[in-house]
Amino acid sequence: MKRVLLFVATNMAILAVISVVMKIFGFDGYLTQNGLDYRALAVFSILWGSVGSFISLAMSKWMAKKAMGVQIIESPRNADEQWLLETVQRQAQDAGIGMPEVGVFQSPSPNAFATGMKKNDSLVAVSTGLLQSMKRTEVEAVLGHEVAHVANGDMVTMALLQGVLNAFVIFFSRIIGYAIAAASRDSRGSGYTMGSFIGTLIAQIVLGFIAAIIINAFSRYREFHADEGGARLAGNQNMIDALKALQRSSRTEKLEGEFAAFGISGGKATLAKLFSTHPPLEDRIAALEKAQYGDNTVVS
Repeated sequence: MKRVLLFVATNMAILAVISVVMKIFGFDGYLTQNGLDYRALAVFSILWGSVGSFISLAMSKWMAKKAMGVQIIESPRNADEQWLLETVQRQAQDAGIGMPEVGVFQSPSPNAFATGMKKNDSLVAVSTGLLQSMKRTEVEAVLGHEVAHVANGDMVTMALLQGVLNAFVIFFSRIIGYAIAAASRDSRGSGYTMGSFIGTLIAQIVLGFIAAIIINAFSRYREFHADEGGARLAGNQNMIDALKALQRSSRTEKLEGEFAAFGISGGKATLAKLFSTHPPLEDRIAALEKAQYGDNTVVS
């Protein structure tokens, strides 16, 4: 409920900011005189930008099960599955959230992710490669990391941010396209449609890149907090050991799409760091070694 109210308040704030900026710079009168209702465009941008991200979030569990082939553990078939359920249940209780669904997906790469629209109706999934290549204490830390993502509300927060940035991209790309079209229109009025289309397309690509940088920067910030949560739930040294195990693995692959932001693994530092959803593993390990979080305390 708190995040829904935040979503409404954020959208109202966006409308207010747009109105004030347009008024200060005199754009509102110019746009209205030339046939563009920027207020209607702002409302359209917010609705169109936000709806898509929240539909994606609402479908995320279903998509994960289908796209990643996640097999939900309903009745444990062996000791490992029993241990997974018991560990996640204990961590969820410590973190103050409902019991997530727990699943396993086939992949040689050691990885895991969490998704879901609600804290009390989420999914935590681990790969077969993770279970085969890590010690139980390390797997426990990885599970704690994913449970911390859920407890921190990261999925909803990322959807909020994505929706807000989508709205800005849609709004300003069309404003820029309209301005370019108006400037390129000749006395006979020709060239307007093509100028608007090209201007909007270019602006949307440029602004989309900027939005991606912002979203990925926030994702990296939340990764450090999830590591803190994993350290508190499973022990600081266990969390460090789990990250070092990922660091040693030569088979770690990135998760695709929206699942990448809530996976456990991350790439090495490269020139593409601005577009990475995860900080370098060495940075995450250094942060944990410096902080030395206590063992098995509740995620705040």
